[in-house]
Amino acid sequence: MDERIVVVGAALWHEGRLLAARRSAPAELAGRWELPGGKVEPGESGEAAVVRELREELGIDAEVVLRVPGEWPLRPPYALRVWTARLRPGSPAPAPLQDHDALRWLTPAEVWDVDWLDQDVPAVRDALAHIGRSPTRT
Repeated sequence: MDERIVVVGAALWHEGRLLAARRSAPAELAGRWELPGGKVEPGESGEAAVVRELREELGIDAEVVLRVPGEWPLRPPYALRVWTARLRPGSPAPAPLQDHDALRWLTPAEVWDVDWLDQDVPAVRDALAHIGRSPTRT
């Protein structure tokens, strides 16, 4: 039996920029940046979790594009999986609704200007490389 709990992250790409979300809680993570997302619910696919989490955390309507290959360990029993995503036409602009107090759209030159959570650094690096190869880049 797989004891891991999957946490999804969204590499949300829009107009050549990646969305970063600054944590407001818990205290040990507050002030650091991450890819928005959260835990996959029982019976839910990773893709569905990305869409749901972006709606709950940021109030947006997004669609999954591609899964970024790999998995990144978080504190046990959690593991991070990342998907690229894009805003659906007509979606409202993202707003920090849950667990975040700020959002930033980062150009490729600005991506490393924020203090990413340690576990998100390799995921962000791989997501950026994957987005660069994606034919759906916007």
